[in-house]
Amino acid sequence: MTVTFSAAKRKSIVEAIGEQPLDVIVIGGGITGAGIALDATTRGLRTALFEMQDFAAGTSSRSTKLVHGGLRYLKQFDIKTVSEVGKERAIVYENGPHVTTPEWMLLPLHRGGTFGKFSTGIGLRVYDFLAGVKRSERRRMLPMQETLNREPLLKQEGLLGGGYYVEYRTDDARLTIEVMKEAVRNGAKALNYMKVDSFLYENKKIVGVRVVDQLDGERYEFRAKKIINAAGPWVDELRSKDGSKTGKHLQLSKGVHLVIDQSKFPLKQAIYFDTPDGRMVFAIPRDGKTYVGTTDTFYKADPIQPVMTKEDRDYIMAAIRYMFPTIQLTAEDIESSWAGVRPLIYEEGKNASEISRRDEIWQSPSGLITIAGGKLTGYRKMAETIVDLVIQLLSKEEGLAFVAAKTKNMPISGGHVGGSDAFPHFVQKKREEGVRRGLDAALAERWARIYGSNVDRIFELAERNRENSMQSGLPLEVLVPLLYAIDEEMTIRPVDFFIRRTGALFFNIQWVREWKQPVIEFMATALGWTPEQRHEYTEELDIALHQAVVPQMEQSRE
Repeated sequence: MTVTFSAAKRKSIVEAIGEQPLDVIVIGGGITGAGIALDATTRGLRTALFEMQDFAAGTSSRSTKLVHGGLRYLKQFDIKTVSEVGKERAIVYENGPHVTTPEWMLLPLHRGGTFGKFSTGIGLRVYDFLAGVKRSERRRMLPMQETLNREPLLKQEGLLGGGYYVEYRTDDARLTIEVMKEAVRNGAKALNYMKVDSFLYENKKIVGVRVVDQLDGERYEFRAKKIINAAGPWVDELRSKDGSKTGKHLQLSKGVHLVIDQSKFPLKQAIYFDTPDGRMVFAIPRDGKTYVGTTDTFYKADPIQPVMTKEDRDYIMAAIRYMFPTIQLTAEDIESSWAGVRPLIYEEGKNASEISRRDEIWQSPSGLITIAGGKLTGYRKMAETIVDLVIQLLSKEEGLAFVAAKTKNMPISGGHVGGSDAFPHFVQKKREEGVRRGLDAALAERWARIYGSNVDRIFELAERNRENSMQSGLPLEVLVPLLYAIDEEMTIRPVDFFIRRTGALFFNIQWVREWKQPVIEFMATALGWTPEQRHEYTEELDIALHQAVVPQMEQSRE
């Protein structure tokens, strides 16, 4: 059967899953689950993955959008984490340069602040060493005037200078999608909007899952030798269904980011700064906007739809006023926002900022394998660790030969461009090719940067749909990514397209408002929605647009 990841062919994927015995079922389609699916399938394990929402709809589309090296963990003397995530972020960049970009980060040092000049200089040098930072990206310490030259908006009172080091900016949702697509290309079967409702057991051992299709209510049963619970904020819910939620458990922490247009907040340089309460906050320029975050507060409400509250908004606005005192912003200047929850492993007596971001793996008496905690940056290593465990278990039970992980030097979907150093040349070449094909140069370049080595498919769709563009009422710049998202990225609902496939609801919300209705019309026809689905999906997008701008009241759910 040909590999497909099309929203229009979900039923054929369901049938394909049932046609062969599975080695592994992964529950959860965030970055952790996607990484596990890729690692497992490339080691020869027959793998299926189920996600109850859209891929990356939970934590993996709601982060600070940095594949960062964990400087904050150095502050907590968590040397092992700094070393691990520092090395991993270089691997993430090399394997997916189209979804990861080096970003110089400025850490301003103020008299009386959390970071001293001497300790920061030493800290960043240790960080470079532990994280294996390449020579061209090693830290520099800047005097006061150069710090201000790089970012004139900084608070000048008490400014001593700055630390200058490299982080990696990413599109977290697209990173997740590209990892998932590479897993599918290598043989994994993955479905969104498929909720694992309960487990199947034989002799008290877990042997499979019951799954409910969230689009039509259809129920299925699938069996596998090993079941991996990688459901992020929902891992404890699944452990409860397994009767194994004992000992360690999750503590959810909420993080909120605000997005402001550069005309109101003309930040030149990414900044990592401390606030009066000793927390650290990022302010990052991206695509004509500046986004600022994050908060870090314990969270007890429903993790499926965390929202910005007035307290969240006011906290970040106060942080902006504190570090950028000449910027006069009001609530009306906030164009968009997003909120997400981090699934941390509970540690008594610690506040949300202090809890470790380390991942842990648990095995229940039934055999359910759960992975919890961890960071976006470490997804590949986490996957390697858990698949190592699965293969060790299968080797004991069935004599399966051990196969080492292959993902360290494996480009993800779109990353087949010859490595990070070759990416700028690749983009230039594709820009010229796009112009030869009759595309606007800026659009061709933008598509090359977003889709990487998949841009050839994008160009083909553009050529084939020039006339359809007029009929659909959608310009090529909207129609082509939409067609690609439906046919090759399992895009089911408008929010999938406007949030997870394009990031537009966060960084170009006016574009969403402009094209919302024509996109809904097109998707309804292409995917054969019922009137009820059309109403539900339209309302879902309207709610997302509203919540991005207007603070909400959270309903606590114990």
